[in-house]
Amino acid sequence: MRSLRVGELATQAGVNLHTIHYYERRGLLPAVARTSSNYRAFPPDIVLRVRFIKQAQQLGFTLNEIKELLSLRAHPETRCAQIYRRTEAKVADIDKRIESLAALRAALTTLLAQCEGEEPITECPILAAMASPDATGSTMVPAGGAGDAKRRTS
Repeated sequence: MRSLRVGELATQAGVNLHTIHYYERRGLLPAVARTSSNYRAFPPDIVLRVRFIKQAQQLGFTLNEIKELLSLRAHPETRCAQIYRRTEAKVADIDKRIESLAALRAALTTLLAQCEGEEPITECPILAAMASPDATGSTMVPAGGAGDAKRRTS
């Protein structure tokens, strides 16, 4: 089979040309030979690797995590349990983010309930709440993250 130029690879993999260059810089794609006219010559099977990377990104894996998955995938002695543990950790991470987003949503919903949207900007209860601590001395959403967000009780 003939090799692919970078543009052909991008088209067949369904990604932007810049994505291929980025994956190369990040070390997710192996270095490839160049033709006599100095074009990179990608093997046709690299299309599957690029698609794997994109799909893993869509599932929430970071490029560093994907690099680990690709490394594990390249070794026949790797057991599914190693991939299972990484995927399990990703699910736990997503659950934490969902919890944080729910806390942020609750905090913002509380702020919305305190405002009719008709006040002058100088009396905006949303801006006032963002600028001052609540009755307990802590802010609505602590600087440490949304996961610790508290509902305002006033």
